[in-house]
Amino acid sequence: MSLRESFEHARDFDYSDSTKLGVWPLPTKILVCVFIVAALLAATYYFKIKDIESSLVRAQAEEQTLRKTFATKSAQAANLDAYRAQMEEMQRSFESLLARLPTDTQVPGLLEDIDARSVESGSSMQSIELEAQRAAEYYTELPIKINVVGSYHDFGNFVSGVAGMPRIVTLHDFSIENAKEGGDLVMQIDAKTYHYQPEGEANE
Repeated sequence: MSLRESFEHARDFDYSDSTKLGVWPLPTKILVCVFIVAALLAATYYFKIKDIESSLVRAQAEEQTLRKTFATKSAQAANLDAYRAQMEEMQRSFESLLARLPTDTQVPGLLEDIDARSVESGSSMQSIELEAQRAAEYYTELPIKINVVGSYHDFGNFVSGVAGMPRIVTLHDFSIENAKEGGDLVMQIDAKTYHYQPEGEANE
């Protein structure tokens, strides 16, 4: 049978009878086989190659992340000596600040120093009272309530003198009113100093 006759036979063949599958014309069998192979290839691509492609995309994204991490780590490694020097400088600064915080035994001397600043400023200390300590996460706060008598100029000198003390003392809310006697003024001001407490000790 010639090729032309085979195609004509395939065109005129009755495909409605499922019992004749084995005697289908050769061109039809070839076409069906090609279709089946194409379907298998498509299914293989969808279920296998597609997964491989997705894995490749994830691997490429991970590679970019690792490259950025490597670049960051490399920069940190290159600047490690500078970081260490910076940390040492910060440690020295921290220790210097700690040295300016009074210990429990130094608090009475601190109150005497504040009183001395009052005398130097030309004002007079009416009262200086250490209030209850207040614990925070890394330090203990020591509030001090101060009342001094003098003029505005005296108060300015007093505040400047306290701020310039070797020990760390911060000044907060204040009020000024006329004294009950004479022409002087009375200033009430809150001062605070601090004790450093390492992590875990402040709340013990």
